[in-house]
Amino acid sequence: METKTLTPPLRDHAVSVREKIAYGLGDAASSMLWKIFGMYLLFFYTDIFGVAAGAVGTMFLITRIWDAANDPIMGILGDKTTTRWGKFRPYLLWMAVPFGLIGVLTFASPEMADRYKIIYAYVTYSLMMMVYTAINVPYSSLLGVMTDDPKTRTSLASFRFIFAFAGSILVLAIVEPLVKFFEQQHSPQLAWRYTLMIVGVIVSSLFLLTFLGTKERVAPLKQESNIRQDLKDLGKNREWFLLLGAGISSLIFNSIRDGAAIYYFKYFISHGNELSLMGFHFTLSAGFLMLGQAANLLGVILAAPIANKFGKKSTFMMAMFVAAVLSFAFYQLNADQLMGIFILQAIISCFAGMVFPLMWSMYADIADYSELKTSRRATGLIFSSSSMSQKMGWTIGGALSGWLLAYYNFEANQVANEETLSGIKMMMSIIPAIGAMLSIIFLIPYKLSDRFMSDVSKELQTQRQSLATEEI
Repeated sequence: METKTLTPPLRDHAVSVREKIAYGLGDAASSMLWKIFGMYLLFFYTDIFGVAAGAVGTMFLITRIWDAANDPIMGILGDKTTTRWGKFRPYLLWMAVPFGLIGVLTFASPEMADRYKIIYAYVTYSLMMMVYTAINVPYSSLLGVMTDDPKTRTSLASFRFIFAFAGSILVLAIVEPLVKFFEQQHSPQLAWRYTLMIVGVIVSSLFLLTFLGTKERVAPLKQESNIRQDLKDLGKNREWFLLLGAGISSLIFNSIRDGAAIYYFKYFISHGNELSLMGFHFTLSAGFLMLGQAANLLGVILAAPIANKFGKKSTFMMAMFVAAVLSFAFYQLNADQLMGIFILQAIISCFAGMVFPLMWSMYADIADYSELKTSRRATGLIFSSSSMSQKMGWTIGGALSGWLLAYYNFEANQVANEETLSGIKMMMSIIPAIGAMLSIIFLIPYKLSDRFMSDVSKELQTQRQSLATEEI
Protein backbone atom coordinates (compact mmCIF):
# COMPACT_ATOMS: atom_id res chain seq x y z
CA MET A 1 0.00 0.00 0.00
CA GLU A 2 1.26 3.47 -0.87
CA THR A 3 2.51 5.39 2.15
CA LYS A 4 0.93 8.80 2.79
CA THR A 5 2.69 11.29 5.04
CA LEU A 6 0.16 13.29 6.98
CA THR A 7 0.62 16.65 8.67
CA PRO A 8 0.60 16.26 12.48
CA PRO A 9 -2.57 17.49 14.16
CA LEU A 10 -2.46 21.22 14.88
CA ARG A 11 -1.85 21.86 18.57
CA ASP A 12 -2.80 25.52 18.67
CA HIS A 13 -5.86 26.20 16.57
CA ALA A 14 -6.90 29.35 18.40
CA VAL A 15 -8.54 31.75 15.96
CA SER A 16 -9.48 35.07 17.53
CA VAL A 17 -12.83 36.77 17.02
CA ARG A 18 -10.95 39.53 15.23
CA GLU A 19 -9.58 37.02 12.70
CA LYS A 20 -13.02 35.45 12.25
CA ILE A 21 -14.41 38.90 11.48
CA ALA A 22 -11.58 39.50 9.02
CA TYR A 23 -12.44 36.23 7.29
CA GLY A 24 -16.15 37.11 7.20
CA LEU A 25 -15.41 40.46 5.52
CA GLY A 26 -14.29 38.57 2.41
CA ASP A 27 -17.69 37.02 1.86
CA ALA A 28 -19.33 40.37 2.57
CA ALA A 29 -17.30 41.75 -0.36
CA SER A 30 -18.19 38.82 -2.63
CA SER A 31 -21.86 39.00 -1.78
CA MET A 32 -22.07 42.73 -2.44
CA LEU A 33 -21.02 42.39 -6.08
CA TRP A 34 -22.79 39.06 -6.57
CA LYS A 35 -26.11 40.53 -5.44
CA ILE A 36 -25.69 43.47 -7.78
CA PHE A 37 -25.05 41.04 -10.64
CA GLY A 38 -27.96 38.78 -9.71
CA MET A 39 -30.55 41.48 -9.08
CA TYR A 40 -29.55 44.48 -11.18
CA LEU A 41 -27.29 43.46 -14.07
CA LEU A 42 -30.01 42.18 -16.42
CA PHE A 43 -32.04 45.32 -15.70
CA PHE A 44 -28.95 47.49 -16.23
CA TYR A 45 -28.21 45.90 -19.61
CA THR A 46 -31.79 46.23 -20.91
CA ASP A 47 -33.00 49.51 -19.39
CA ILE A 48 -29.78 51.52 -18.94
CA PHE A 49 -27.20 50.24 -21.44
CA GLY A 50 -29.76 49.38 -24.13
CA VAL A 51 -29.05 45.73 -24.98
CA ALA A 52 -31.89 43.40 -26.05
CA ALA A 53 -33.08 41.04 -23.30
CA GLY A 54 -32.71 37.91 -25.44
CA ALA A 55 -29.13 38.81 -26.36
CA VAL A 56 -28.30 39.30 -22.68
CA GLY A 57 -29.77 35.91 -21.82
CA THR A 58 -27.56 34.23 -24.44
CA MET A 59 -24.52 36.16 -23.19
CA PHE A 60 -25.15 34.99 -19.62
CA LEU A 61 -25.27 31.39 -20.78
CA ILE A 62 -22.12 31.51 -22.90
CA THR A 63 -19.93 33.50 -20.49
CA ARG A 64 -21.00 31.65 -17.37
CA ILE A 65 -20.49 28.19 -18.87
CA TRP A 66 -16.87 29.20 -19.49
CA ASP A 67 -16.68 30.70 -16.00
CA ALA A 68 -18.12 27.60 -14.31
CA ALA A 69 -15.39 25.49 -15.90
CA ASN A 70 -12.79 27.76 -14.30
CA ASP A 71 -13.64 26.73 -10.72
CA PRO A 72 -11.88 23.32 -10.69
CA ILE A 73 -8.94 24.87 -12.59
CA MET A 74 -8.61 27.60 -9.97
CA GLY A 75 -8.83 25.02 -7.19
CA ILE A 76 -5.94 23.05 -8.70
CA LEU A 77 -3.91 26.25 -9.23
CA GLY A 78 -4.43 27.27 -5.60
CA ASP A 79 -3.26 23.87 -4.38
CA LYS A 80 -0.04 24.27 -6.38
CA THR A 81 0.70 27.84 -5.20
CA THR A 82 3.48 28.39 -2.67
CA THR A 83 4.39 31.87 -1.36
CA ARG A 84 5.53 33.47 1.89
CA TRP A 85 1.88 34.41 2.48
CA GLY A 86 0.65 30.87 2.03
CA LYS A 87 -1.27 29.13 -0.74
CA PHE A 88 -4.59 30.97 -0.83
CA ARG A 89 -4.14 34.35 0.90
CA PRO A 90 -1.97 35.78 -1.92
CA TYR A 91 -4.92 35.70 -4.32
CA LEU A 92 -6.87 38.00 -1.99
CA LEU A 93 -4.02 40.52 -2.27
CA TRP A 94 -3.47 40.13 -6.01
CA MET A 95 -7.13 40.17 -7.04
CA ALA A 96 -8.71 42.64 -4.59
CA VAL A 97 -8.22 45.75 -6.74
CA PRO A 98 -9.03 44.05 -10.10
CA PHE A 99 -12.19 42.68 -8.44
CA GLY A 100 -13.50 46.17 -7.68
CA LEU A 101 -12.16 47.78 -10.85
CA ILE A 102 -13.67 45.33 -13.32
CA GLY A 103 -16.94 45.52 -11.39
CA VAL A 104 -16.99 49.24 -12.26
CA LEU A 105 -16.15 48.55 -15.93
CA THR A 106 -19.02 46.05 -16.14
CA PHE A 107 -21.44 48.88 -15.29
CA ALA A 108 -19.56 51.61 -17.21
CA SER A 109 -21.94 51.76 -20.26
CA PRO A 110 -19.69 53.81 -22.59
CA GLU A 111 -21.22 55.59 -25.56
CA MET A 112 -21.01 53.32 -28.62
CA ALA A 113 -23.06 51.92 -31.46
CA ASP A 114 -25.63 49.29 -30.48
CA ARG A 115 -23.79 46.49 -32.28
CA TYR A 116 -20.71 47.10 -30.11
CA LYS A 117 -22.59 47.21 -26.81
CA ILE A 118 -23.12 43.47 -26.66
CA ILE A 119 -19.41 42.94 -27.45
CA TYR A 120 -18.47 45.26 -24.59
CA ALA A 121 -20.86 43.36 -22.32
CA TYR A 122 -19.32 40.01 -23.31
CA VAL A 123 -15.75 41.20 -22.66
CA THR A 124 -16.31 42.97 -19.35
CA TYR A 125 -18.67 40.39 -17.90
CA SER A 126 -16.34 37.52 -18.87
CA LEU A 127 -13.43 39.31 -17.19
CA MET A 128 -15.57 39.97 -14.13
CA MET A 129 -16.50 36.34 -13.72
CA MET A 130 -12.89 35.21 -14.19
CA VAL A 131 -11.67 37.60 -11.51
CA TYR A 132 -14.57 36.57 -9.28
CA THR A 133 -13.44 32.94 -9.57
CA ALA A 134 -9.78 33.86 -9.06
CA ILE A 135 -10.51 35.50 -5.72
CA ASN A 136 -13.44 33.44 -4.43
CA VAL A 137 -12.15 29.89 -4.89
CA PRO A 138 -8.98 30.71 -2.87
CA TYR A 139 -11.12 32.57 -0.34
CA SER A 140 -13.33 29.52 0.19
CA SER A 141 -10.28 27.25 0.41
CA LEU A 142 -8.70 29.52 3.02
CA LEU A 143 -11.11 28.25 5.68
CA GLY A 144 -9.57 24.79 5.46
CA VAL A 145 -6.04 26.03 6.23
CA MET A 146 -6.78 28.59 8.94
CA THR A 147 -7.38 25.76 11.44
CA ASP A 148 -7.86 22.01 11.55
CA ASP A 149 -10.28 22.14 14.47
CA PRO A 150 -13.82 21.16 13.30
CA LYS A 151 -15.58 23.42 15.83
CA THR A 152 -13.46 26.41 14.87
CA ARG A 153 -14.16 25.72 11.20
CA THR A 154 -17.89 25.67 11.95
CA SER A 155 -17.52 29.00 13.74
CA LEU A 156 -15.62 30.48 10.78
CA ALA A 157 -18.32 29.24 8.40
CA SER A 158 -20.98 30.87 10.58
CA PHE A 159 -19.11 34.20 10.49
CA ARG A 160 -18.87 33.82 6.72
CA PHE A 161 -22.61 33.32 6.26
CA ILE A 162 -23.50 36.18 8.62
CA PHE A 163 -21.18 38.63 6.87
CA ALA A 164 -22.32 37.42 3.45
CA PHE A 165 -25.93 38.30 4.19
CA ALA A 166 -24.88 41.52 5.93
CA GLY A 167 -23.01 42.53 2.77
CA SER A 168 -26.02 41.66 0.62
CA ILE A 169 -28.39 43.71 2.77
CA LEU A 170 -25.95 46.65 2.83
CA VAL A 171 -25.52 46.80 -0.93
CA LEU A 172 -29.27 46.46 -1.56
CA ALA A 173 -29.81 49.32 0.89
CA ILE A 174 -27.39 51.70 -0.83
CA VAL A 175 -27.48 50.91 -4.57
CA GLU A 176 -30.84 52.41 -5.54
CA PRO A 177 -30.55 55.45 -3.22
CA LEU A 178 -27.08 56.17 -4.62
CA VAL A 179 -28.30 55.84 -8.21
CA LYS A 180 -31.19 58.22 -7.46
CA PHE A 181 -28.79 60.66 -5.79
CA PHE A 182 -26.42 60.76 -8.75
CA GLU A 183 -29.31 60.95 -11.24
CA GLN A 184 -30.17 64.37 -9.82
CA GLN A 185 -27.09 65.76 -11.54
CA HIS A 186 -26.09 63.11 -14.11
CA SER A 187 -27.50 60.69 -16.66
CA PRO A 188 -28.68 57.23 -15.53
CA GLN A 189 -25.57 55.75 -17.18
CA LEU A 190 -23.20 57.92 -15.14
CA ALA A 191 -25.30 57.39 -12.01
CA TRP A 192 -24.75 53.64 -12.20
CA ARG A 193 -21.04 54.09 -12.97
CA TYR A 194 -20.49 56.35 -9.96
CA THR A 195 -22.49 54.04 -7.73
CA LEU A 196 -20.34 51.06 -8.73
CA MET A 197 -17.19 53.10 -8.12
CA ILE A 198 -18.24 53.49 -4.49
CA VAL A 199 -19.12 49.81 -4.21
CA GLY A 200 -15.85 48.86 -5.93
CA VAL A 201 -13.76 50.75 -3.37
CA ILE A 202 -15.67 49.06 -0.54
CA VAL A 203 -15.31 45.49 -1.84
CA SER A 204 -11.61 45.88 -2.70
CA SER A 205 -10.93 47.29 0.77
CA LEU A 206 -12.81 44.44 2.47
CA PHE A 207 -10.79 41.78 0.65
CA LEU A 208 -7.54 43.53 1.56
CA LEU A 209 -8.65 43.50 5.21
CA THR A 210 -9.30 39.77 4.90
CA PHE A 211 -5.77 39.27 3.53
CA LEU A 212 -4.23 41.34 6.34
CA GLY A 213 -6.33 39.86 9.13
CA THR A 214 -6.04 36.10 8.48
CA LYS A 215 -3.33 33.43 8.71
CA GLU A 216 -2.74 30.05 7.10
CA ARG A 217 -1.76 27.56 9.80
CA VAL A 218 -2.42 24.10 8.39
CA ALA A 219 0.11 22.54 6.02
CA PRO A 220 -1.38 20.50 3.17
CA LEU A 221 -1.43 16.71 3.08
CA LYS A 222 1.57 15.25 1.32
CA GLN A 223 0.01 12.62 -0.87
CA GLU A 224 -0.07 11.51 -4.45
CA SER A 225 -2.75 13.21 -6.51
CA ASN A 226 -4.57 11.52 -9.38
CA ILE A 227 -7.02 13.98 -10.86
CA ARG A 228 -8.08 11.60 -13.61
CA GLN A 229 -9.03 8.92 -11.08
CA ASP A 230 -10.81 11.47 -8.88
CA LEU A 231 -12.88 12.67 -11.87
CA LYS A 232 -13.65 9.08 -12.80
CA ASP A 233 -14.84 8.36 -9.25
CA LEU A 234 -16.99 11.51 -9.27
CA GLY A 235 -18.58 10.46 -12.57
CA LYS A 236 -19.75 7.23 -10.94
CA ASN A 237 -21.19 8.96 -7.86
CA ARG A 238 -24.97 8.86 -8.36
CA GLU A 239 -25.69 10.87 -5.20
CA TRP A 240 -23.49 13.71 -6.43
CA PHE A 241 -25.46 13.91 -9.67
CA LEU A 242 -28.77 13.91 -7.78
CA LEU A 243 -27.66 16.71 -5.46
CA LEU A 244 -26.20 18.53 -8.44
CA GLY A 245 -29.63 18.49 -10.11
CA ALA A 246 -31.40 19.55 -6.92
CA GLY A 247 -28.90 22.33 -6.33
CA ILE A 248 -29.12 23.72 -9.86
CA SER A 249 -32.94 23.59 -9.74
CA SER A 250 -33.11 25.43 -6.41
CA LEU A 251 -30.71 28.09 -7.67
CA ILE A 252 -32.82 28.55 -10.80
CA PHE A 253 -35.69 29.24 -8.39
CA ASN A 254 -33.68 31.97 -6.67
CA SER A 255 -32.00 33.51 -9.71
CA ILE A 256 -35.17 33.96 -11.79
CA ARG A 257 -36.99 35.60 -8.86
CA ASP A 258 -34.02 37.86 -8.12
CA GLY A 259 -33.59 38.87 -11.75
CA ALA A 260 -37.30 39.61 -12.25
CA ALA A 261 -37.85 41.64 -9.06
CA ILE A 262 -36.74 45.02 -10.46
CA TYR A 263 -38.94 44.56 -13.54
CA TYR A 264 -41.83 43.48 -11.32
CA PHE A 265 -41.79 46.74 -9.38
CA LYS A 266 -40.96 49.04 -12.30
CA TYR A 267 -43.53 47.67 -14.74
CA PHE A 268 -46.17 45.76 -12.73
CA ILE A 269 -46.36 47.69 -9.45
CA SER A 270 -45.37 50.84 -11.41
CA HIS A 271 -45.94 53.48 -8.76
CA GLY A 272 -43.29 55.37 -6.84
CA ASN A 273 -44.19 54.64 -3.24
CA GLU A 274 -41.25 54.57 -0.86
CA LEU A 275 -40.60 52.79 2.40
CA SER A 276 -39.30 54.68 5.43
CA LEU A 277 -37.29 52.99 8.15
CA MET A 278 -35.55 54.85 10.97
CA GLY A 279 -35.29 57.98 8.84
CA PHE A 280 -34.00 56.15 5.76
CA HIS A 281 -36.04 56.06 2.57
CA PHE A 282 -36.02 53.07 0.23
CA THR A 283 -37.79 52.31 -3.01
CA LEU A 284 -40.29 49.47 -2.86
CA SER A 285 -38.01 47.24 -4.91
CA ALA A 286 -35.00 47.86 -2.62
CA GLY A 287 -37.16 47.19 0.43
CA PHE A 288 -38.48 44.00 -1.16
CA LEU A 289 -34.97 42.74 -1.93
CA MET A 290 -33.58 43.66 1.49
CA LEU A 291 -36.48 41.89 3.17
CA GLY A 292 -35.69 38.81 1.09
CA GLN A 293 -32.06 38.83 2.22
CA ALA A 294 -33.00 39.26 5.89
CA ALA A 295 -35.48 36.38 5.58
CA ASN A 296 -32.81 34.26 3.83
CA LEU A 297 -30.55 34.82 6.84
CA LEU A 298 -33.32 33.73 9.19
CA GLY A 299 -33.72 30.58 7.09
CA VAL A 300 -29.98 29.88 7.36
CA ILE A 301 -30.22 30.16 11.16
CA LEU A 302 -33.27 27.87 11.33
CA ALA A 303 -31.85 25.24 8.97
CA ALA A 304 -29.59 23.49 11.50
CA PRO A 305 -32.12 22.92 14.32
CA ILE A 306 -34.84 21.81 11.88
CA ALA A 307 -32.44 19.52 10.01
CA ASN A 308 -31.21 18.05 13.30
CA LYS A 309 -34.78 16.99 14.05
CA PHE A 310 -36.05 15.92 10.62
CA GLY A 311 -32.86 15.29 8.62
CA LYS A 312 -31.17 17.34 5.91
CA LYS A 313 -32.86 15.68 2.95
CA SER A 314 -36.36 16.03 4.43
CA THR A 315 -35.72 19.64 5.46
CA PHE A 316 -34.43 20.53 1.98
CA MET A 317 -37.50 18.98 0.32
CA MET A 318 -39.92 20.57 2.78
CA ALA A 319 -38.34 24.03 2.32
CA MET A 320 -38.57 23.82 -1.47
CA PHE A 321 -42.15 22.51 -1.34
CA VAL A 322 -43.34 25.40 0.84
CA ALA A 323 -41.46 27.91 -1.33
CA ALA A 324 -43.08 26.43 -4.45
CA VAL A 325 -46.64 26.45 -3.05
CA LEU A 326 -46.32 30.04 -1.82
CA SER A 327 -44.80 31.08 -5.15
CA PHE A 328 -47.90 29.77 -6.94
CA ALA A 329 -49.95 31.88 -4.51
CA PHE A 330 -47.74 34.91 -5.26
CA TYR A 331 -49.04 34.97 -8.84
CA GLN A 332 -52.57 35.73 -7.61
CA LEU A 333 -51.58 39.01 -5.94
CA ASN A 334 -52.54 42.29 -7.55
CA ALA A 335 -50.34 45.39 -7.80
CA ASP A 336 -52.14 47.14 -4.91
CA GLN A 337 -51.73 44.21 -2.48
CA LEU A 338 -48.35 45.37 -1.21
CA MET A 339 -48.79 43.89 2.26
CA GLY A 340 -49.40 40.43 0.82
CA ILE A 341 -46.49 40.83 -1.62
CA PHE A 342 -44.06 41.64 1.20
CA ILE A 343 -45.41 38.97 3.56
CA LEU A 344 -45.09 36.24 0.94
CA GLN A 345 -41.61 37.52 0.02
CA ALA A 346 -40.52 37.13 3.66
CA ILE A 347 -41.90 33.61 4.06
CA ILE A 348 -40.72 32.35 0.65
CA SER A 349 -37.23 33.75 1.21
CA CYS A 350 -37.01 32.25 4.69
CA PHE A 351 -37.70 28.74 3.41
CA ALA A 352 -35.45 29.25 0.36
CA GLY A 353 -32.65 30.38 2.68
CA MET A 354 -32.69 27.05 4.52
CA VAL A 355 -31.36 25.32 1.42
CA PHE A 356 -27.98 27.15 1.33
CA PRO A 357 -26.28 25.61 4.40
CA LEU A 358 -28.00 22.25 3.83
CA MET A 359 -26.54 21.99 0.33
CA TRP A 360 -22.94 22.52 1.49
CA SER A 361 -23.39 20.08 4.36
CA MET A 362 -24.81 17.46 1.97
CA TYR A 363 -21.83 17.89 -0.35
CA ALA A 364 -19.59 17.13 2.65
CA ASP A 365 -21.63 13.94 3.16
CA ILE A 366 -21.00 13.03 -0.48
CA ALA A 367 -17.25 13.52 0.05
CA ASP A 368 -17.34 11.09 2.99
CA TYR A 369 -19.46 8.59 1.05
CA SER A 370 -17.08 8.81 -1.91
CA GLU A 371 -14.08 8.17 0.35
CA LEU A 372 -15.76 5.10 1.82
CA LYS A 373 -16.56 3.67 -1.61
CA THR A 374 -13.25 4.49 -3.34
CA SER A 375 -10.72 4.76 -0.46
CA ARG A 376 -9.73 8.13 -1.95
CA ARG A 377 -10.46 11.57 -0.53
CA ALA A 378 -11.44 14.17 -3.16
CA THR A 379 -13.06 16.87 -1.01
CA GLY A 380 -11.45 19.72 -2.95
CA LEU A 381 -12.73 18.43 -6.28
CA ILE A 382 -16.21 17.78 -4.94
CA PHE A 383 -16.49 21.26 -3.42
CA SER A 384 -15.02 23.07 -6.43
CA SER A 385 -17.34 21.14 -8.74
CA SER A 386 -20.18 21.99 -6.37
CA SER A 387 -19.29 25.67 -6.65
CA MET A 388 -19.34 25.14 -10.41
CA SER A 389 -22.84 23.67 -10.14
CA GLN A 390 -24.01 26.71 -8.20
CA LYS A 391 -22.78 28.95 -10.97
CA MET A 392 -24.56 26.74 -13.48
CA GLY A 393 -27.80 27.28 -11.57
CA TRP A 394 -27.36 31.04 -11.74
CA THR A 395 -26.27 30.71 -15.38
CA ILE A 396 -29.39 28.86 -16.47
CA GLY A 397 -31.62 31.10 -14.35
CA GLY A 398 -30.01 34.28 -15.71
CA ALA A 399 -30.23 33.08 -19.30
CA LEU A 400 -33.86 32.03 -18.85
CA SER A 401 -34.68 35.45 -17.40
CA GLY A 402 -33.41 37.22 -20.51
CA TRP A 403 -35.03 34.77 -22.89
CA LEU A 404 -38.35 34.89 -21.05
CA LEU A 405 -38.44 38.69 -21.20
CA ALA A 406 -37.83 38.47 -24.94
CA TYR A 407 -40.50 35.75 -25.28
CA TYR A 408 -43.04 37.96 -23.48
CA ASN A 409 -42.23 40.84 -25.90
CA PHE A 410 -40.63 43.03 -23.24
CA GLU A 411 -39.53 46.49 -24.42
CA ALA A 412 -37.32 48.49 -22.09
CA ASN A 413 -38.67 51.79 -20.76
CA GLN A 414 -42.03 51.34 -22.50
CA VAL A 415 -45.46 50.83 -20.99
CA ALA A 416 -45.81 47.06 -20.68
CA ASN A 417 -48.76 45.33 -22.32
CA GLU A 418 -50.85 42.61 -20.65
CA GLU A 419 -48.75 39.78 -22.13
CA THR A 420 -45.52 41.28 -20.78
CA LEU A 421 -47.01 42.00 -17.37
CA SER A 422 -48.35 38.46 -17.08
CA GLY A 423 -44.93 37.13 -18.08
CA ILE A 424 -43.13 39.22 -15.46
CA LYS A 425 -45.61 37.98 -12.83
CA MET A 426 -44.91 34.38 -13.87
CA MET A 427 -41.16 35.00 -13.57
CA MET A 428 -41.74 36.01 -9.95
CA SER A 429 -43.96 33.05 -9.13
CA ILE A 430 -44.95 30.09 -11.31
CA ILE A 431 -41.73 29.62 -13.27
CA PRO A 432 -39.46 29.64 -10.18
CA ALA A 433 -41.94 27.30 -8.45
CA ILE A 434 -41.38 24.76 -11.22
CA GLY A 435 -37.65 24.89 -10.46
CA ALA A 436 -38.35 24.30 -6.77
CA MET A 437 -40.54 21.29 -7.51
CA LEU A 438 -37.87 19.91 -9.84
CA SER A 439 -35.34 20.04 -6.99
CA ILE A 440 -37.67 17.87 -4.90
CA ILE A 441 -37.94 15.30 -7.69
CA PHE A 442 -34.13 15.05 -7.88
CA LEU A 443 -33.89 14.41 -4.13
CA ILE A 444 -36.51 11.66 -3.90
CA PRO A 445 -34.02 8.84 -4.80
CA TYR A 446 -31.11 10.48 -2.87
CA LYS A 447 -30.08 7.94 -0.25
CA LEU A 448 -27.58 9.77 1.99
CA SER A 449 -29.96 10.33 4.89
CA ASP A 450 -28.61 11.35 8.31
CA ARG A 451 -29.04 7.78 9.60
CA PHE A 452 -27.22 6.39 6.57
CA MET A 453 -24.37 8.89 7.01
CA SER A 454 -24.03 7.94 10.67
CA ASP A 455 -23.16 4.41 9.55
CA VAL A 456 -20.83 5.79 6.87
CA SER A 457 -18.95 7.85 9.47
CA LYS A 458 -18.45 4.82 11.70
CA GLU A 459 -17.15 2.72 8.80
CA LEU A 460 -14.86 5.55 7.70
CA GLN A 461 -13.41 5.91 11.18
CA THR A 462 -12.61 2.20 11.23
CA GLN A 463 -11.11 2.39 7.74
CA ARG A 464 -8.89 5.35 8.63
CA GLN A 465 -7.69 3.74 11.84
CA SER A 466 -6.81 0.58 9.93
CA LEU A 467 -4.88 2.60 7.32
CA ALA A 468 -2.99 4.52 10.01
CA THR A 469 -2.01 1.24 11.70
CA GLU A 470 -0.71 -0.22 8.44
CA GLU A 471 1.37 2.88 7.69
CA ILE A 472 3.02 2.74 11.11
